[in-house]
Amino acid sequence: MALLLRPRFLRDAVAEHAMFRRRALVAFLLAVVAIAILGSRFAWLQIVQHEEYLTRSDDNRIKLRPIVPARGLIYDRSGRLLADNVPAYRLELIREQVTDLEETLRGLGQLLPIGEDELLRFRASWKAERRFQSVPLKFRLSEAEVARFAVNRHRFSGVDVVPYLTRRYPYGDLFGHVIGYVARIDAEDAETLDPARYSGSTHIGKSGIERHYEGRLHGEIGFEHVEVNAEGRTLRVLERTPASSGEHLYLTVDAELQQAAAAAFEGQHGSAVAIDPRNGDVLAMVSLPGFDPNPFVNGIGREEYAALLHSESRPLFHRAVNGGYEPGSTIKPFVALAALELGIRRPEDRVLSTGAYRLPGQGREYRDWRKGGHGYVDLRESLAQSVNTYFYSAAVDMGIDRMSAYMQRFGFGSPTGIDLAGDAAGVLPSREWKQATQGVTWYPGETVISGIGQGFWVTTPLQLAQATSLLAVGGSGFPPRLLRATQHGFDAAVIDEPVRTKVGIAVADLRMRDAVVEGMVAVMHGPTGTARAAAVGAPYLIAGKTGTAQRVGRTGDAAVDLELLPFNLRNRALFIAFAPAYAPTIAVAVVVESGGSGSRAAAPVARRILDAWLLRGIAR
Repeated sequence: MALLLRPRFLRDAVAEHAMFRRRALVAFLLAVVAIAILGSRFAWLQIVQHEEYLTRSDDNRIKLRPIVPARGLIYDRSGRLLADNVPAYRLELIREQVTDLEETLRGLGQLLPIGEDELLRFRASWKAERRFQSVPLKFRLSEAEVARFAVNRHRFSGVDVVPYLTRRYPYGDLFGHVIGYVARIDAEDAETLDPARYSGSTHIGKSGIERHYEGRLHGEIGFEHVEVNAEGRTLRVLERTPASSGEHLYLTVDAELQQAAAAAFEGQHGSAVAIDPRNGDVLAMVSLPGFDPNPFVNGIGREEYAALLHSESRPLFHRAVNGGYEPGSTIKPFVALAALELGIRRPEDRVLSTGAYRLPGQGREYRDWRKGGHGYVDLRESLAQSVNTYFYSAAVDMGIDRMSAYMQRFGFGSPTGIDLAGDAAGVLPSREWKQATQGVTWYPGETVISGIGQGFWVTTPLQLAQATSLLAVGGSGFPPRLLRATQHGFDAAVIDEPVRTKVGIAVADLRMRDAVVEGMVAVMHGPTGTARAAAVGAPYLIAGKTGTAQRVGRTGDAAVDLELLPFNLRNRALFIAFAPAYAPTIAVAVVVESGGSGSRAAAPVARRILDAWLLRGIAR
């Protein structure tokens, strides 16, 4: 049997070698292409886009952090500190590093006491389109709270405790209206602020001097480049551009005189303004009741704010600058001077006061305050006894047009120009004003009562003080101001003396002014003066004038018993004065709300203010 052999496939070495070479070549070409692609990409990233990715890398590693400047301090005229900065700590959340806001807030609430008001303010700031890197949650942390957070810091990504300087007002409510306060920047503020200048800032001036001079007090922001780790924690400072602190302000007010003025009211509500007539410096500006600005700095509670806002005594209302009052008889010295300068009266002219004044052809009576009248009185006695009839007739003889034009010279009806917001213009009665505001004509009887500061008259205590200071120096002087000097860093204080334009018009014949001053001196020192009791024992001459603004009129001959009226309806007591009478260094205007009469309520307040300035050695 023949043995059949299977055919065997023999390996073709030549073919296999050729295939291997082909495959190797393809693999080599693929590797070369891959390396070329990788190399070109590497070259693109490292050479062409080097700057871009270096910047991105630095952005992840290096952060630009703003340095908030220290706010400028505020002093009184003698260097007493009225607003300073004290160190504190606040809790901040960095928006880009907080992944779960609600969980973070929940955890922080378990760790630290965070009030509902603080959460509401924080959420409002968080939702707003802020220009800042972080949002503050809680201010003025205690040392125990700082330590408690430090132990648990690892649990909260994007949360940090940051040291800062917080505003403090050592005198509390004494300067609340004048200095004002700073408060947290809200969404409305952020829309108007320069983001470059306020980056990192959390507070801004909201009222008073703090608001008016915000640009000077804030300073210029600085920056530092810091290296951070993956969690955003600072490792080191690479570069630092220091901030420039705000200017320090020296005001014209005197803290001792301010304290004396506030104490002189003995708990009554009202306002007092004292001005140096020689230069317009406001020496004291009191509005009572006042408010403590310190709680506003880091966020006042809703209940506390509501109590201030809805209080019947209106502690947030700045009476000195915004308060509108009928000037009453305090307007009489100016009416008298107008009558003299316009040739309507001479100092020796006498007018008969019978207790009632009537316009020709009319039966209506305009009463004097004394039943039966004062008899014949000249200028001196008309001021000393505050005789209405004298000024009724003077106003009628002048006419409202001439009288109104003259009163403008003393600043009535216009803002004073003081460096505070809300400087009210008041109301100077005139035909034009009544037609423009009420659309009706002027009546002769309105001229009569305008002569004694009633009717449409509205003035502020500041306006009365300015007019009194102008009268004291002969009709022309400087407008009131609060800023006296500025200081930057450790430089010497520089007197703030911008170009200041005088206001008012100098009295053409000073003998006319002196005749009015003689009558005002008789108010205080004469035997018939309405405020002579307030001048007893004064070692200097005072030129003054009382005033009473009625809140409730009387019907017929029936008198109003003021003691039976509700407190808020009782007459307002006013008083103006300057001293020493013939070389004045201080002019004062006082309004006591519900005080009854100027002689009993307002004049004693003014006397205490004058004594505090002239007798206690206060620096002038």
